[in-house]
Amino acid sequence: MPGRTPVASRATAVFAYGAAAGLAVDLVLGDPRCGHPVAVFGRAAAAVERRLWRDHRGRGALHTAVCAGGAVAAGALAARAVRGSRAGSVALTAAAVWAVVGGTTLGREARAIGGALAAGDLEVARERMPHLVGRDPQHLDGPGMARAVVESVAENTSDAVVGALVWGAVAGVPGLLGFRAVNTLDAMVGHRSPRHLRYGWASARLDDLAGWPGARLTAALAAVAGGDPRGAVRAWRADAGKHPSPNAGPVEAAFAGALGVRLGGTLSYGGRVEHRPVLNGEGRPVEVADVDRAVRLSRRVTWLTLAACVGGRILTDTVFDATVKRRTK
Repeated sequence: MPGRTPVASRATAVFAYGAAAGLAVDLVLGDPRCGHPVAVFGRAAAAVERRLWRDHRGRGALHTAVCAGGAVAAGALAARAVRGSRAGSVALTAAAVWAVVGGTTLGREARAIGGALAAGDLEVARERMPHLVGRDPQHLDGPGMARAVVESVAENTSDAVVGALVWGAVAGVPGLLGFRAVNTLDAMVGHRSPRHLRYGWASARLDDLAGWPGARLTAALAAVAGGDPRGAVRAWRADAGKHPSPNAGPVEAAFAGALGVRLGGTLSYGGRVEHRPVLNGEGRPVEVADVDRAVRLSRRVTWLTLAACVGGRILTDTVFDATVKRRTK
């Protein structure tokens, strides 16, 4: 009817205002301090694992379907409950964005470690490292910890911020919650431990699939927002495929090129040593000051992601409206 706002345009406005509000709340408050929804989901997923676990891919796939599907369904039901109210829909989107993104806490933790390293207090830095990275900090020196922090900031910009916003732009609140659920499941069971080698296969592969668009967007925006766009693109093209992760590779390589530093090398996870390929071999070794540079780059990428997602939705709406008008003439 004339004068009515198209449904697609309304959904775009809801996402734009809700996502901006959610990011603003995250900027001011960081992660929820108690009863974090991701932690609640993690406890529920662990309970499901206790009931379903077998050393079998099929059981792991069922675990992934139950947990991720449950998160998507919860998001869909919540969105349906408030769809008659634009203000309610915006508030729900804002709350979901605040719950699933972690950009501010990521930056705070990275800077806390960077501050300890700058003060020469390696023990304090090692104590804080598990808040941010999964690798063993006990055998890392100061530059090694700084490199690990920069790598974690790069990877988590994609996992904890950009990927969620991309799926929020595509599928609203169900997309936001579904992406965070898949990413959390990968962190819980997707690693290659003896217990989860088969059981976690489905979660790991689904996380690779869900994270693919966000990782590429993160790499592209890091090139745009960094200090050396050509270096970022060059490192991305030359070195991303060397990384064992199909999504961390582009992101870390682009960050390395944008910051002009060299990432990768030998690292240790729970006593298991890995020799990662060097990313951006033309760069210099990471210094403590690069931690703050990486955090600032991550924040620029975050806000550019919001602009890109909203712009993408507006473009989609415009094309959709033009197609409908042509067909109704």
